[in-house]
Formats: sequence, C-alpha cells, structure tokens
Amino acid sequence: MGWVHDFNIKVAESPVGRWFQLEGSGHPKERKGSHFFTELRAGLAAFFAMAYILAVNSSIVADTGGTCVCNGGPDDPICKVNEEYLLCAAEVKRDLVTATAAISALSSFCMGLFANLPVSLAPGMGLNAYFAYTVVGFHGAGAVPYSVALTAIFVEGWVFFALALLGLRQWLARAIPRSIKLATSVGIGLFLTLIGFTYSEGIGLLTGAVSTPLELAGCPSSAVDPITGLCPDGEKMRNPTLWIGIFCGGVLTVLLMMYRVKGAIIAGIILVSIISWPRGTSVTYFPYTAVGDDAFNFFKQVVNFHQISKTLTVQRWDVAEYGGQFGLAFITFLYVDILDCTGTLYSMARFAKVIDPVTEDFEGSTIAYMVDAVSISIGSLLGSPPVTAFIESGAGISEGGRTGLTAMTTGLCFFISIFFAPIFASIPSWATGCVLVLVGSMMMQAVTEINWKYMGDAIPAFVTICAMPFTYSIADGLIGGICLYITLNTLVWLIEKLSGGRIVPPNKAEKDPWTWRLRGGIMPPWMVRLSAGKKDFFRDDPVESVSEVPVEEEMAKTGSKNSADGRPEVIAPRSHEKSG
Repeated sequence: MGWVHDFNIKVAESPVGRWFQLEGSGHPKERKGSHFFTELRAGLAAFFAMAYILAVNSSIVADTGGTCVCNGGPDDPICKVNEEYLLCAAEVKRDLVTATAAISALSSFCMGLFANLPVSLAPGMGLNAYFAYTVVGFHGAGAVPYSVALTAIFVEGWVFFALALLGLRQWLARAIPRSIKLATSVGIGLFLTLIGFTYSEGIGLLTGAVSTPLELAGCPSSAVDPITGLCPDGEKMRNPTLWIGIFCGGVLTVLLMMYRVKGAIIAGIILVSIISWPRGTSVTYFPYTAVGDDAFNFFKQVVNFHQISKTLTVQRWDVAEYGGQFGLAFITFLYVDILDCTGTLYSMARFAKVIDPVTEDFEGSTIAYMVDAVSISIGSLLGSPPVTAFIESGAGISEGGRTGLTAMTTGLCFFISIFFAPIFASIPSWATGCVLVLVGSMMMQAVTEINWKYMGDAIPAFVTICAMPFTYSIADGLIGGICLYITLNTLVWLIEKLSGGRIVPPNKAEKDPWTWRLRGGIMPPWMVRLSAGKKDFFRDDPVESVSEVPVEEEMAKTGSKNSADGRPEVIAPRSHEKSG
C-alpha cells in the first residue's frame, strides 16, 4: 500500500528512524529490510508466540504458595486441601499474572529502546520450575522460603549486571564445556516434560508411586486413594480433563505448529480454557466450592487491574540459617541465566544478522545483558523468577523484525495484558500441561549436537540430562555432569602427562575443543575503546563488513561451525527457546 510505504519512509528519515537504524535513515549501520510497520507486525507475532508465559509462569510459581502460611496441622502438613491456604494461593496466582505481564512489558520495552535488539524478555521457563519445585518446593515444602529465594534472585541480578559490565559474562559462559551446555538444554526439557505430565501443573498423566518411582494416573480427583494418593487401576485414564488437554491442548497445537500457524501455542491454551470455563460440567475449572466460587467471581470481572498484594517486595535478608541452600540456589540461578541469556541473544542476533564478524559480538551486547540483569532484580521485587531473553523472539524476526521497535511493540502488548489478569489467572493446568511437553520436545533437538563419539564428553552430558528430571533438580544435574566431566578429563590428562603422551584414548582427537580464550578478548567493546583512550568510548565502532549469508543458511551452520573454528559457541536453547 502506498501510504504504508510513504509512512515508513517518513519514520525512517526522522530521529526515531536514525535511533533504531531503520533502512533509509542514513545511519552508517542502518539495518537492511527494517521498516516501521514491519517492525510493528513482527512485535505482534513475537507477543503471540510468548503470551503463554502469562498463564504458565503464574501457575507454576503459585504452586509454591508464595507468602501464604500453611496451618494444615499434622493431617495436612503442606495444605493440599486446606481451604484458607488454597484461597491465599489463588490470590498469589493473580498477583503473579500481573507481575509476569509487568516485568515482561518493562524488560522487553527497555531491551528494544536501549539495546535496539528485536529480542523480548519474560520470566524463563525451566528456571521458574526450578524455583518453584526445587528451591521453594510445592506449598513451601522446599529448603528455602519463597521470600528468601527471591532475595537470591535479587542479588543474582546485580551480580549478573557487574559481570556484564566488566565483560566476564562471556568468559564464564565459554568456560562451561560445550557438551554440558547442550545437555543442560535437553535435561531442562525433560524436567519440564515431567512437570507437564503430572497433576499440579500438567495434565495428570503421571503420579508418584510406592513400588516404582512413577506410574500411570489420569483418574478424576474424586477417585484418588486418600492414603496412597494413587489411582485405582479401573479409574486410570478416565479423567475427562486429561483427554481435553491431550487432544485440544496437545494434538491440535502440534498440527497448527506443523502448518506454521502464528500463535499456535496460545490458540491451544485458549481452546482448552474456553471448554473448561462453564460451571456445572465435569471439566469445569470453577467447581461449586469456596475456592471455585472465589476464582469464578474474579474471572467474571474480565477486564480489571489486579494490584499485587502478596508478592510485592517480600525479600528477606536474614539468610544465615539457609546459607548452603541459599548459596546453591544463587549459583544455579546465575549459571543458568548466563548460559540462557547468552545463548538466546547470540542466536537471535545472528538470526537478525547484527553479529560483528571480527569479535563475534553483537551491537549493544553489554547494554542488552545489563537490561536483562536489572530486569531480573526488578522482577524479583514483583515476586517473579529470573527474567531472560526468549527464543520465541525468533517468531518476530521471522516476520521481518530487525530493530528494537519489535521488542518495544511486544512490551506494549504485555502492558495491555496487565488489565486482563482475570482471564489469564483462570487458565487451568490441563490447558498448559501440554505446552510444557511441547517446549520440552523442542529443546530435545540439542541432543543431536552433543559429541557422542568421545565418552569424555558423552557420559557427563548423559548424566546431566538424566539427573535433572530424575532428581527433580536442575542444580543437581549440573553438579553431577560438571563434576564427572572434570573427573574423567582430568584423569585422562594426568595419565597422558605421566606417560609422556604414550597412553591416551584412541579417539581423543574427537574430543570437543575447550578453551577459555575468546576472539576479540575478554573485555567488552566499550572497555577496549576506553582503554585505547577514546573519549566517545560509548559509541560503537563502525562495522566494515557484515555477512550477507541468508538467515536460514546462517542458522543451519551455527551449531557445527562455531565449535570447530574456535569462535564463541551459540549455547543450546533452553526450555522456552524455540519458536512455534
């Protein structure tokens, strides 16, 4: 349309166009193919690919009970059926819908405005599950209280900020062996899949057992044995919500994704939710109970700004009695955030063709990491798990997004969603359970990039993958894999040195290369310019040449090329890091 073209040109020639480096702006680094209306459309596409996080994150984190106090007594120690506690937990879930929308809006908008990247942010999948089920525990049954865990996240955000400012973030990410990085992605995917199969935040296909670790479930809650918590053999797979979740939330969503329908994941969630909202049915989300009545009364408001009342600035600083567990949670959050954010931003920057071919860094990298770090700490003040870059941003880049206008548009959409909290807080677990399974399946593709030829890489990776779901802990999986990697490869090195190089594994040449050195140096570009005496050190150096390799070809080469030529690796995507 002529008026769209004319408007694009006017915006490109304005100060806005020059700031965002739109095509036709005259900026020395203008981004080819970037146009104002294209950026807006790309931002909408990214939002619909990410919108599921509003329901899933609030539902998962609400399982901790937040700041609610359990008074169930010895008969109900974790308040599974305590009405007062469940009402409080429902209020926590509403708080978290607002918190998730608010921090996603703020972080995405700032990423676009200051870093000029088409990458949006939101609370990370995988880390929210680790936060909810390992650190805090179901209804607060874990080793660290909710408020103390948020303190760890707040501190971790500022440590991440310092690492990004000083350029150590890239070095730390590179120091982890490639096989462990890839295995982390796969292990978290299996961890999310297990959660999606269970009752609390899934479709209820599996449950814990007595004679075996797990067994088939899928029975209605009324049929569950009150003593063992198991389903009678004759009632298994009889729960109608299970089948609605499988077919409407799973099979239909996969079909839509196969045909590349935009917003396929959110479409499946909406369909299952609509089926589950009417009262008086066998699949209703609003039963005629005190908790159901309270949830339905909130749902009927439809449009309403829900003020955060139970999760806002609840940090506790008396962490001495939780020292060991607090430290473990802090280190795990920091480590996974570094890998997660680094991997996603590098992947998306390469996808958008804004990578510097010399330093293998991207424009505004330091600012991007600092925005992510500050967002982590702000999110913790709202009661949210760590915020990170989302691979679903690729949906926006695929629609033509090349600049920060894409992320800013996504941020504005999240801001609007704040006022629809009653809707997002009323999405049942069987609507989002298959989403967790799908996200887990998307992450599994990283398993093909693991070096299975050399056992010094393969076995630690395999242990990492298996330990995460089986121990129900990301941290335990990481610790097991890293310790085994260090043990095996250190012993091989010692034997080689002591034997004068005569005793080595026959296929050691197939081992993944490992080095702490980085092309372009450890220091961030701004620090290099400052050390060189440049007064305008905050301005990027002009890029002499940028690869014009088509996006699809560049993405296809990313995994194998980086590990072979010594460039910084694109770290494997995590739980949320794959676009439909």
